[in-house]
Amino acid sequence: MAKEFKRGDIICESGQPFNSLHMILKGTVRAVYSDGEFFLDKGDFIGLCELYYDTYIFTYIASDDVSIAPIPYKIGGLITLFGRQPDFAPLITSSCYKQMKNVLEIYEFSKYDCTNLYHYLTDSYNEYVKLSERHLISPRSLPDLETIEPLSLEEDIPQWLTDYYENMTSVIPQMLSSLKVPYFDYLNGLLMKTSQDIAEILSVCRMMYDYRADIAGLLMNKNRLDLFDLYTTLFFRIGHNEEDSTAISAAVGRMMINLEGFGSIRRDLYEDRVREYKETLLFMEEHGSETPLENPEVAKNAAAVANSLNIILEYAGCDAQVTTDFRKYIAEYKKQIDKNAADDDSRRLRLNITKLYYTIYTAAFQASLHDHSIPTILKMFFLFGYVDEELAGEENASYLYSIAESFTSSPENHVYTAYDWLKAIYRGEKEPSRNEFDMDYTAFVHEKKVTGKITAAQEAQLVKDKDKRVLFELENMFPLVNKITFGRITTFCPVFSDHNVLKDLSKSLVTPDQIVDAINKIRSIDFGAYGRETIYSNPEGGVAKEFVNVEVLPDVVLFPNVGIRGVMWQEIEGKRRTTPARFMSSIFQMEDLLTTLTRLTGEFRWEMCKRIQGARWNDLSERSLTSDYFDYIQFYKKNIDLTSEAKDKIKSAMQKAKNSYKEMFVRDYVIWVTFEADGVPRLNKVARNVLFTYCPFTKDIRERLRTNPLYKDILDRYTIRTSQKLHHMDNLYQKLQKSRLEVPEPIAEQRKFLES
Repeated sequence: MAKEFKRGDIICESGQPFNSLHMILKGTVRAVYSDGEFFLDKGDFIGLCELYYDTYIFTYIASDDVSIAPIPYKIGGLITLFGRQPDFAPLITSSCYKQMKNVLEIYEFSKYDCTNLYHYLTDSYNEYVKLSERHLISPRSLPDLETIEPLSLEEDIPQWLTDYYENMTSVIPQMLSSLKVPYFDYLNGLLMKTSQDIAEILSVCRMMYDYRADIAGLLMNKNRLDLFDLYTTLFFRIGHNEEDSTAISAAVGRMMINLEGFGSIRRDLYEDRVREYKETLLFMEEHGSETPLENPEVAKNAAAVANSLNIILEYAGCDAQVTTDFRKYIAEYKKQIDKNAADDDSRRLRLNITKLYYTIYTAAFQASLHDHSIPTILKMFFLFGYVDEELAGEENASYLYSIAESFTSSPENHVYTAYDWLKAIYRGEKEPSRNEFDMDYTAFVHEKKVTGKITAAQEAQLVKDKDKRVLFELENMFPLVNKITFGRITTFCPVFSDHNVLKDLSKSLVTPDQIVDAINKIRSIDFGAYGRETIYSNPEGGVAKEFVNVEVLPDVVLFPNVGIRGVMWQEIEGKRRTTPARFMSSIFQMEDLLTTLTRLTGEFRWEMCKRIQGARWNDLSERSLTSDYFDYIQFYKKNIDLTSEAKDKIKSAMQKAKNSYKEMFVRDYVIWVTFEADGVPRLNKVARNVLFTYCPFTKDIRERLRTNPLYKDILDRYTIRTSQKLHHMDNLYQKLQKSRLEVPEPIAEQRKFLES
């Protein structure tokens, strides 16, 4: 019996169980995949691309009023169908090869588009650099541009396969007319193989879709670290009366045309950015683009920041050679128009500055330990990496000067500037961090004793030596993390420079309050994010042994740079599991702070689980977050709970994550906290189950999601598990009451945790 669909109705949806073919009796149907679409007409069959699978790959949508005839189907059921309806054999075969031709067109267009987009991105950025240099403006870097390479498909389809199917579309009619009955076995194999090849081609298309999405993110993104911002900022900076302004304006116009309707860029983001550009452009045309009157605050602070470099060098008191060389290198660096240049001389200059910078920072820090009135310029140096007013730019230098005295750490909230963190280590309030070889200070000193470099007495003395402890931090963790949090490794230079300021400093400054808000936001979603399971024992209080969850918030250290990354440096301090993790961030964070801290929390969850599980972190016989997730990724190809599109996405994501299970988990965790908590499904069924099992949402979110069928089963399982634990807790409470004993605070807290 025929089914009728109105224009825009979904006939079959991607991921939906595939149990029927559908013959189109009237109208046109649009077959939509993430990477493209094609159309099916009267006489075509819906579902031929999925013959080999148990779910639909495409979403099929009625383009106008459509009438279809459903035909029940099971994998391998074509022979039976042809035996029952011999006339369907040539129709289905012709339709299948027509669809294969369309899929190949999607593939070829995607490949062509990827190549064009890559060249458009790189050529446009190179042109931006030239235009900037022409106006003696230091070009800003484009974060992650260096990670984008020309399209290279490790598992591309062979050329002969494309040629084969292009020829088959013309060969099929002749072949069918010459075949004699019975030939249904042959056609069944031919069509099943074609369907399998379609899925392989679409898998490659999915990788190209992700590749284009990466490029789209560099063209325009919510953090404004994009090519569109580089061009529009340059245009407004030089003014619309300059000779090159027409070329820049034309480039912006072309970019808007290219980005309009780009599926990987949210429509509202595109419209907001374009509207903002046009409004600013209109304002410039109405009021002119002359240089605005000098900011009184900048003028007032200009005298205060004058001669900054000499003040810093004099305070540090380094030897004459270090002082002379650093002053010379900074002068050379200031003269460079493109401070991100990749030539050998530029790289060598940045390296020389970096080496001397840490020598000077260490000397200045040691001098400041005995100074009760540290000059503001030195505070700017310690907090922000500032060394020179010209290098920083007048407005930036003025802003840094205005906040240097008032910006403080918040140890009670676990937030420290890098300078205050170093002082906390010097005072013995914090232990030195592990070095790049994952060795802490105590182990480092002990190894020296084991290798005979020092005696046992010297070991005991060094462990307590305040100067040596902080020097270990300054020489090991500090330089490496400063570079990582900056984010652009190949162009890193630790001194504050105007060209690294990718957006307004006041909007990118990370304050303790912002850290607290972001951490609390994560806790309001994943209530066990910073918890560790420990054993509580109090025989005198009536508790023999109970597992309780202890929340320990991470220490967050703000490094003196303008950066785009965060790093989870270590999950615990020493060997005790109830010590704070260490999250590191730039003090001027160009990326979204909440996203950065969510990512670090995901890393913490993974590393903490690995530490607890030890060598058995991926052993499924001992269930844990890491073992379950490892099993999910390792065997995803054989998982019957995953659709073919979900498998393609995992395959593509693993390539982007460089086959790192940890990186895959962290990406899923960010999606979990950012989207799934709001009821926006982005994860597949298996990943969602793992995340809900080990990173459950808070009670209010669980209740809100209870109406969503995607979460029903996992919510029911979670409720059963929690009820069992609460029942055990009720029994313990009754036992204590009968013994007339008070409920110990850790037990009461554990009950609250279970009820969260």
